[in-house]
Amino acid sequence: MIELDNKRILVTFLMHLGDLTLTTPFIHALRKAAPKAHITFLADEKLKDVVLHNPYLDEVITIDKKGKDNSLLALWACARKLSTMDFDVVINLHPNERCSFIDAFTKTKMRTGTTHTIFKWAWDKFIPLDRTIHAADMYLKVLTDLGVEKLEHNGLEIFPSDEHQKGADEFWRNHGVFASDKLIGFNIGSAVVTKRWAPERFAEVADRLAAKGYKPVFFGGTMDEEMVDEAVAKMKTTPIIATGAFRIGELAAAMRRCSLIITNDSGPMHVAISQKVPIVAMYGPSIPKLYGPYTEKAVIVTAQPPCMGCKDGMKHKCDHADKNNCMTRLMVDQVVQAAEDMLAKYGEN
Repeated sequence: MIELDNKRILVTFLMHLGDLTLTTPFIHALRKAAPKAHITFLADEKLKDVVLHNPYLDEVITIDKKGKDNSLLALWACARKLSTMDFDVVINLHPNERCSFIDAFTKTKMRTGTTHTIFKWAWDKFIPLDRTIHAADMYLKVLTDLGVEKLEHNGLEIFPSDEHQKGADEFWRNHGVFASDKLIGFNIGSAVVTKRWAPERFAEVADRLAAKGYKPVFFGGTMDEEMVDEAVAKMKTTPIIATGAFRIGELAAAMRRCSLIITNDSGPMHVAISQKVPIVAMYGPSIPKLYGPYTEKAVIVTAQPPCMGCKDGMKHKCDHADKNNCMTRLMVDQVVQAAEDMLAKYGEN
């Protein structure tokens, strides 16, 4: 067992939005296991809102991994900076090259967690990630392997600041949303093309729920604008367009206002879950067991009968002769029924 309490601990993680959100149960559990520790988290500058206001962290340090810090020299400078902070324990949660490089050259009394193979020599206690379980549980298992017996957490958690909440509230006011309005959010994008359900099907679902008195809201980032435009062009009703309008913290605060989020498998799906919003998630080639909604307030909709071409959830592709068969056979009626069931079960904001 490695003693964690009363230590200066650095946790490093430089992956994507959804992946970073899935580390938040680990953060909560680490604080519960080490209440007197000083815990610092290293994250990507563009995603810092996920952890910046987390009450279980003492400090957040960032690097702009795809921007000004996208060089070995910048990573070396980060390691030198971290070396001055006198950490007792460094815990790395993903074996990507950037984190592994930074951690390998950060002076510390102990390096643990996972790492890229070429840096394994620098680790005092190497902990391979268990890829057979859900990603959130995979990160929590690192604590178990360090000797933590009781894992206390509250699922996925992002803590928007007062400024983030103010920005979200202002957006709703400017778009004529009143306290009595019932909102249903739609996230139609995904970084992986094969995870995307067709925009025209999202449009039909939005229209059918609008006819029942709900106001549809389209979320997503600037990269999703073309898909949202395509969906809106097919609609008979007029939705609220929030695509590209929010930083991550504001997005989390805005999603709180929704009665339900209907979404592809994506980073914003995990952001919505962090705000305890009910979810209807469309899944095709990826396996929910590994990266699915980490909440009981979710229903997963898949093609029926199940697609037999999706055998490996890490590849994110359908091997059926008709490519993307798993998503094209996922029907509008299924999603509408799932939405109605979730609204009946969890009520409305």
